Amino acid sequence: MNDIKPTVLVTGASGGIGCELAKLFAKDHHNLVLVARSEAKLVRLADELQRRFGITVKPVVSDLAAPSAPQLLFDQLQGDGVTIDVLVNNAGYGKLGEFAEIPIEESLGQIQLNVTALTYLTKLFLGPMLERGWGKIMNVASTAGFQPGPLMAVYYATKAHVISFSEALANELVDKGITVTCLCPGATATDFSSRAGNDRSRLFKQLRPMDAKTVALKGYRGLQAGKTLVIPGLSNWLLAEMLRISPRKLVTAVSRRLLDAVE
Repeated sequence: MNDIKPTVLVTGASGGIGCELAKLFAKDHHNLVLVARSEAKLVRLADELQRRFGITVKPVVSDLAAPSAPQLLFDQLQGDGVTIDVLVNNAGYGKLGEFAEIPIEESLGQIQLNVTALTYLTKLFLGPMLERGWGKIMNVASTAGFQPGPLMAVYYATKAHVISFSEALANELVDKGITVTCLCPGATATDFSSRAGNDRSRLFKQLRPMDAKTVALKGYRGLQAGKTLVIPGLSNWLLAEMLRISPRKLVTAVSRRLLDAVE
């Protein structure tokens, strides 16, 4: 890479884990392209990082749940002559409730953002990385992806896709100069839970969520080390390992209990 600052694209960058990852890259003097729906938060973050670290930060307001958004983003950056060296697919959301009761638009929206947009962006930016023979990709999944999730059936299924896709892609890209890291946080203190509606569940009320800064740092270090799977927190790692060997019906029942609301 010589002395040229790498450029990192972070989706879902206006808050939570995405925002904390952006700060870590900025601190190490990476230029940034920050993508999110919230223009005010995005511009404020971009101004802060440029001022503090003397880097170039390009904010792009985009709703990646729109089917055309990934291609439009890629074309815009190509037109601006921006080369993406590191892709961080962090944008995603979930919705609490029984599948039969949730509007189909909500379910399909989760699939569009969590699966389709992530896969599409990876395809678009991987091509130039292969041409250069260098690059890094981080896909943010969740420990939810290791288990079925009654009351958040679609969300848990989308994260299972992200884990499987990332591990397979990492294998395909061995010896091609490109690493793929899948970050799998457990419950994390961000705005995600209030939007999803599971902020009153046992998962968030009785277990202790990790803070976004800690999760981001674990993911960042894993990415730089070229790790394929990063599960922040010993308890989350142990849970993921136990899920692999536990009876599926038991896993599903426990998963549902954790998503039940508590006072």
